[in-house]
Amino acid sequence: MTVDELLVFGKSHIHKTQAEMLLAILLDVNSLELLLMLSNEVSDEIVKKYKEQVLMVKDKMPIQYVIGNVNFYGNTFIVNKNVLIPRFETEELVENTIELIREMFDYPVNIIDLGCGSGCIGLSLKKMLNNVNVTLLDISNDALIVAKENASNLNCDVSFIESDMWNNVSGRFDVIISNPPYIRNDEEIEDIVKNNEPHLALYGGDDGLDLYRKIRDGLLNHVNSKFLVALEIGDLQKADVTKIFDDIKDVEIIYKKDLSGRDRMIFIKGYIR
Repeated sequence: MTVDELLVFGKSHIHKTQAEMLLAILLDVNSLELLLMLSNEVSDEIVKKYKEQVLMVKDKMPIQYVIGNVNFYGNTFIVNKNVLIPRFETEELVENTIELIREMFDYPVNIIDLGCGSGCIGLSLKKMLNNVNVTLLDISNDALIVAKENASNLNCDVSFIESDMWNNVSGRFDVIISNPPYIRNDEEIEDIVKNNEPHLALYGGDDGLDLYRKIRDGLLNHVNSKFLVALEIGDLQKADVTKIFDDIKDVEIIYKKDLSGRDRMIFIKGYIR
């Protein structure tokens, strides 16, 4: 089959942009190059794989899982059904955290990413900051397998802990960062998310706040005298998450909106005396 014939097949089942993206990736070309090679013959192996991928997307599998990777903060991360697909809002969490780390700390800085999933947050911090020690933690061994592969691919020397939040953690850190599960158990979400992404990384209990409470419960046992907690939150959770942490003395709580103007990040700057 030719490139053109394959695109006709793809566009008959899924959106044009998705059809072109899948084939361009398989042929290792960009979209413009793809349109300049419409008459080129494609190997049987790629024809088979392309048709399989098109039908996966048609069957409502996220295209990131079909492709097997996603770009996050300028780096390529492997993703599969065992980890969440990184979102743009989480890139904003990373960006704001980098600014605050540079403002608050002299180096070296010890960072722990709680509920790391693919490792996109902690590994992005490791790539962007000099002289930082990063630990990636997740309750899921399957997620840690993905995070370890991403760390290897990105040449990041980091540590890993399999744990339900603080249970298996010793030592203290300067920066605690997390994008924990924050969806309520009864909350309606898109079918493509609910039917594909790991529920362990999506749902945070009856009110969506269980993991924030776990972070708070062990926090003061695992931070240094000056510390930063950086958390992604649901856009209606600002007040409730604040209540969980506002009993800590000598802290400054900063709220940040995402590019859509929604309250999606809380930063807690602490100074223990």
